[in-house]
Amino acid sequence: MRLIATITDKDVTGRTLEIKGKYSSRTAARAIVFDSEGKIALLNAKKFGFHKLPGGGVEKGEDIKGALERELKEEIGCKVKITKELGKTIEIKNGYMQKQESFCYVANVLSRCDSSLTKEEKEDLGAEVEWVTLDDAIKIFEKDNPKDYTAKFIRYRDLIFLRELSR
Repeated sequence: MRLIATITDKDVTGRTLEIKGKYSSRTAARAIVFDSEGKIALLNAKKFGFHKLPGGGVEKGEDIKGALERELKEEIGCKVKITKELGKTIEIKNGYMQKQESFCYVANVLSRCDSSLTKEEKEDLGAEVEWVTLDDAIKIFEKDNPKDYTAKFIRYRDLIFLRELSR
């Protein structure tokens, strides 16, 4: 998949954290999911004041698309058809020594069911699913200003994906 961006602490926080040591690796998959009205799904992490695209980590034994389909069913309650590879980012998070590859796809809703947000997503993040236009999603992400280190990376990365699709 085509690399869209490499994201570092300097991009996200404006400063470079110099840390030496071994980095852990994480692979994640996310999607810009369109419903029949042309709106896309966002997760609003209300307690932390930011939004994110649905998706998450690839678990051992899963392939990327399989993990994405599982995450989308859990988070937004939808069975989807993946229609396009959008691209990937590499996030180098010195704050906790992690290198993450995030693969992003475009998908269409095939059917809806109830989301199965985890207890952490519901209670700790205050997560709720919202459906908005692509243009509105970009505006929302541009206004979000999370304070949390991880949330800053999420916002930065997902805004890159949204802008890439809107070109």
